[in-house]
Amino acid sequence: MSFIDGIKERAKKNMKTIVLPESDDRRTLEAASKILAEGVANIVLVGNKAAIEKGAKGKEGEPSLDISKAIIIDPDNTEKLQEYIDILVEVRKSKGMTPEQAKELLTKDYLYFAVTMVKAGDADGMVSGAVHSTADTLRPSLQILKTAPGTKLVSAFFVIVVPNCEFGEEGTFIFSDAGLNQNPNAEELAAIAGSSAKSFGSLVGKEPVVAMLSHSTKGSAKHPDVDKVVEATKIAKELYPEYKIDGEFQLDAAIVPSVGASKAPGSDIAGKANVLIFPDLDAGNIGYKLVQRLAKAEAYGPITQGIAKPVNDLSRGCSADDIVGVIAITAVQAAEA
Repeated sequence: MSFIDGIKERAKKNMKTIVLPESDDRRTLEAASKILAEGVANIVLVGNKAAIEKGAKGKEGEPSLDISKAIIIDPDNTEKLQEYIDILVEVRKSKGMTPEQAKELLTKDYLYFAVTMVKAGDADGMVSGAVHSTADTLRPSLQILKTAPGTKLVSAFFVIVVPNCEFGEEGTFIFSDAGLNQNPNAEELAAIAGSSAKSFGSLVGKEPVVAMLSHSTKGSAKHPDVDKVVEATKIAKELYPEYKIDGEFQLDAAIVPSVGASKAPGSDIAGKANVLIFPDLDAGNIGYKLVQRLAKAEAYGPITQGIAKPVNDLSRGCSADDIVGVIAITAVQAAEA
């Protein structure tokens, strides 16, 4: 069974409700149709009912999509609006939020409406990002849901599934942070490593083996960028002794057993990693896109970790099947929260 098929089966056993605010996007509607047909999750679509149904019908030459099982909520015409206004005013009162401003946000910005639904317990998670930036997707989430208890840093990862690959966990990896933190310092990088190890165990169901990546392996190069990764590795080992974490490693030393044995003979992690922690967002984002496009890997994410309830981002270049995968992952995260 493939990684995503396993995730779907887990989601089916504990059906959760996922809200999708990008109801004017055809890929989102196609994903909703597939999720409902497979019975993976309950779906809420935010927007004007007539417009959503027109979008599902499709333009000339497009197949009609069955979204009849979806719940459609129009922020302008819902009995929940006042309750959501009150919630938004309460969580943003320190910033001077007024009821009038809250109503404007909830009825004009569907992401704020969707996140407030999650805050109210009327949905278990949200997926967005097919047409919105990461900043637009995560801003209301951090403002309304806040961070999970004990979380040092909210970060984002991709689950990468490489076909016909003997490395990682039968070709399955987590790449982190590949979606949110631009240039984490050593402490932040260590926190990302700990969160990513936990996420790998939760989603993949196998033991995480974490490699802290660099252009250097065990002192082969000298540079402040290398020093950051060395320090992050030290901190991560101290903070998360329950996980296998080591570095600094070049990518090949991290995942290829023969190279790991040659470059880092004293490490029991070299050559065996399935969780790859990149030194900055440039490296992580470039790395995942290279593997996705050149190795034809499945890439699910950015999946966030550290928000109080599951809210996940999408690449704006995503396909409907990518959205299906992220919805299923979000449902599993919600079930295990």
